[in-house]
Amino acid sequence: MELSQLKTLIHVAELGSVSKAADRLGIAQPALSRQIRALEAELKAPLFIRHGRGMVLTDLGRSLLGPATVVLEEMDHIRRLADEGRAALVGRVRLGMTPTVAEVMTVPLARRVAQDHPQIALCLSSAFSGHILDWLKRDLLDCCVSYDAAATGAVRTRPILIERLLLVGSASRGLRIEQPVRFAALAHEPLILPSPLHGLRRILDDCAARAGIRLSPRLEADSLNSMINLVRDGFGSTVLPLAPIYDRVAAGELCVAPLTDPEPTRRVVMTYPADRPVSPATRYTGESFAAIAADLIERGIWAGRVIDQDE
Repeated sequence: MELSQLKTLIHVAELGSVSKAADRLGIAQPALSRQIRALEAELKAPLFIRHGRGMVLTDLGRSLLGPATVVLEEMDHIRRLADEGRAALVGRVRLGMTPTVAEVMTVPLARRVAQDHPQIALCLSSAFSGHILDWLKRDLLDCCVSYDAAATGAVRTRPILIERLLLVGSASRGLRIEQPVRFAALAHEPLILPSPLHGLRRILDDCAARAGIRLSPRLEADSLNSMINLVRDGFGSTVLPLAPIYDRVAAGELCVAPLTDPEPTRRVVMTYPADRPVSPATRYTGESFAAIAADLIERGIWAGRVIDQDE
């Protein structure tokens, strides 16, 4: 039994298709098929049920998926210990972040890495959560910061914080951080929101359903800067985390208020690949991100709370 076979098992199980797994891993489809057949031959039992729409795990395949993931994680741990014992932190770290996170974290993270380990070369990307998670699985990123990503066979996550989402208006709107607004009041608010495909919009639509209302935005914009500029110029209000707009609020360009009944929040997580080694430089970058985020929360710049790793 080879590690490459276990890696193939994990990706085919997640995607339900050898061709999709081959595309993600950059390996020829026949080679992956041979790995699966060899593993099934060694175990003397089928691991997948093949049908016209793809492949699903058999009971045996499902029972092996968890242990296979653990084996790959342990091998990663062994390699990491060896790497940490051999060398200083050097190399390229490809980090993906969502736009709202990148807005607040790019400069302090780059500054800390440059000061502590100047031989680390950061390569930063920004996109929606779904895109950066796909890039991570395709080995286009070494780690990424996303929202509410669930651990799967291909990735593992480290929760960082619970982020509060606030009502944001122009300076003339008169919102105050100490005066919460009931979520149901958004039914009568001229709103500027991302499109329904955006993760933030799905959170807000879910809160609206719980509040017994329906959101009807005046404008939709999937660009953070576009939403901020439209709100600043009085086209309406939006809902965002505090961190990426903190300087504008402090300067009096925007005002914010908490939302309640329900309170919209989202979980920020650092995500690593589970099927390949995580370098010491990458792990250091992830830990630095968590430390900076905790400091921003303590200083009131990032509204939310740090997640206890036992949660």
